[in-house]
Amino acid sequence: MRRSRNVVEVAAASGEAHYGINTGFGSLARRRIETADVAELQRNLIRSHAAGVGEPLPREVVRGMMLLLSASLARGLSGVRPELVDVILAVLNAGITPAVPSVGSVGASGDLAPLAAIGLVLMGEGHVLDGDSTGALPAAAALAAAGIRTISLEAKEGLAIINGTHLMAAQGALRCAAFTSLFDGAIIAAAMSMDAARATDACLDARLHAARRQPGQEMVAARLRDHLAGSQIVESHRENDPRVQDPYSLRCTPQVLGAAWDAYMYVRAAVERELGAVTDNPLVLDTDIVSGGNFHGMPLAIALDTLAIAIAHVAGISERRTFWLLAGHDPESHLRPYLAGKPGLHSGLMIAQYTAAACCNEIIGLAAPASVANISTSAGVEDYNSFGPRSAAKARRALELARHVIAIELLCAAQGLEAHRPLRSGAGVEHAHAIIRAVVPVLTDDRPLTPDIEAISALVSRGDLSR
Repeated sequence: MRRSRNVVEVAAASGEAHYGINTGFGSLARRRIETADVAELQRNLIRSHAAGVGEPLPREVVRGMMLLLSASLARGLSGVRPELVDVILAVLNAGITPAVPSVGSVGASGDLAPLAAIGLVLMGEGHVLDGDSTGALPAAAALAAAGIRTISLEAKEGLAIINGTHLMAAQGALRCAAFTSLFDGAIIAAAMSMDAARATDACLDARLHAARRQPGQEMVAARLRDHLAGSQIVESHRENDPRVQDPYSLRCTPQVLGAAWDAYMYVRAAVERELGAVTDNPLVLDTDIVSGGNFHGMPLAIALDTLAIAIAHVAGISERRTFWLLAGHDPESHLRPYLAGKPGLHSGLMIAQYTAAACCNEIIGLAAPASVANISTSAGVEDYNSFGPRSAAKARRALELARHVIAIELLCAAQGLEAHRPLRSGAGVEHAHAIIRAVVPVLTDDRPLTPDIEAISALVSRGDLSR
């Protein structure tokens, strides 16, 4: 870090123009800055770029941004002092979280407005979240109470703070973690629904999936077979069942969820690469200061848009299985309409499917990519932006909704299994069923379903149904 810092200090004092060190920013890059003003330039950059709006980003997102920012700067290509990294880590370790408005970044030139809000706090300006993240406190007082000295930015340091993809990368890492929990819940929900509907397991034949040569598909089929292994329900209708094939939502679960998983693996790889990247501009490479575009968020924007599409299919096929369980179309399922105790007198789980449908409708809108539409900024110099932060925000909301969709399927599938007792499903399905029954009792009479859905959503979010 010290070597690259020396290069910046020499550049700042030289008579040559170096972007963001002794020049203005964006379309103002041709404006030269006097040597005596280079520190003020950095402070003004942070203040002027703190222009975000909207509710504050969640605490975990901001802390992720700060961690990634400190790691990127510490790689020694950004030309900053070690003291800047020390301050960021001190704020993190003190549990102080800057209040960062959620809207303002276009995902190119870095996540400028959100990172500027963090930069303000490092300077002792701006605001931090209070204990319950519902309000904001002056940053200067919070840092002083923690014994943290604010930093006075020098040449290039303000630019290095804001000129990276740390919001997108933090969101990407958090969404990847959330997706794996969602996906685990989706697989166990599918397995439980298959037995609740008395579906055949022939569609899970390993030879069938090997013939398709899609790794996600093979993995999903194997996990479904594992969850259903030993099922008495499957064996009870293996012979003399007049049905030839089940609906796509049951029969094609490996193909659909497998495709979603393969898409997720691409997303995860893109995010993992970004976690080890240096994404500000310009970079100090050996003794050269090189301007480029590593701050551009397109590698993450396309990935996060892809994640939202994958989520849409995980939720969409789940809602279709819920519909099938409740519709009462198939007499061979041995299920009452809406899984009600006395259909007509009771509505049972009817409206749970409406809620799943409403969630899926919103997810469909969220799956429309943010990265495919461009709006130019900075007087046309920054003329192609990624809008990756909006991709991340949409993926986050889609995950929230999809958890409810999966929870609704689990609620219905768990109730469906009750119709086949005393027969037992596979060990994996019964394990999940017992966890659900610990928080949601069997439905005997009509009752409000919101608490049940929320309780199961929490199980999915925490990954409690995995084994």
